Amino acid sequence: MTTKREVQETVAYLREKLPYAPEIGLVLGSGLGPLAYELEETVSIPYGDIPHFRTSTAPDHAGRLVCGTLAGKRVLCMQGRLHGYEGWTPEEIAYPVYVMQALGVRALVLTNASGGINTGFAVGDFMLIEDHINMTGKSPLTGPNDEALGSRFPDMTFAYAPDLREKAYAAAQDCGIALQHGVYCGVNGPQFETPAEIRMFHAMGADAVGMSTVFEVIAAAHCGLPVVGIAMITNMAAGVLMQPLSGAEVNEIAMRRGADFRRLITALIGKI
Repeated sequence: MTTKREVQETVAYLREKLPYAPEIGLVLGSGLGPLAYELEETVSIPYGDIPHFRTSTAPDHAGRLVCGTLAGKRVLCMQGRLHGYEGWTPEEIAYPVYVMQALGVRALVLTNASGGINTGFAVGDFMLIEDHINMTGKSPLTGPNDEALGSRFPDMTFAYAPDLREKAYAAAQDCGIALQHGVYCGVNGPQFETPAEIRMFHAMGADAVGMSTVFEVIAAAHCGLPVVGIAMITNMAAGVLMQPLSGAEVNEIAMRRGADFRRLITALIGKI
């Protein structure tokens, strides 16, 4: 159970370290960490130094908070996130979202690397997340609820804020970048999905699949923090192309499309 007291302790620590109150939160997924180096006048804090934070162990997740400016906005960036397959609980994974909201962040930009299920997608595409399907069987809100953080039964209808999605489309148009859209399916991992699972997710209406994001979005809905999410399609999911999948492929595609991704996210932040 996440409590207001814990969040306040973390916030008190960070306010001593950060140069100013951030206005936008940014979470960088697998292979997307280099965007943190685009921030200016940065202050970096390892997760391990922050009270009640857990340390990321996933490959290429630096595991630090980076505070700086991007597109003229004050941004608090998670350079690497936590995942269920690392052994962290949903509450531990979602905890930084409550901290960002308490620090004054007014919008949260989530990114991830995903497998493409929609056959209209291609490797390297960007997908604006319109909705999600939580196939982990878990929630960060399980257990007692601290009403000081949010309602016992938060509404998820507009978890991905429509106005922020419009800003993402406008940013993509300004950058000349095609932006797909669809439903994200969140799973636990770390194994990639089977072809049968992918066929099931497709039948359920999923366009992409990944091992993150859903717990953070649930927490954001719980505490009233608007979210926009963009997935990079770094591979086609199991059975779509009938070829083996690898984590190396994810990072290779993320690096290849990294420059366009950074332009898109920078333009989006400038519009928020």
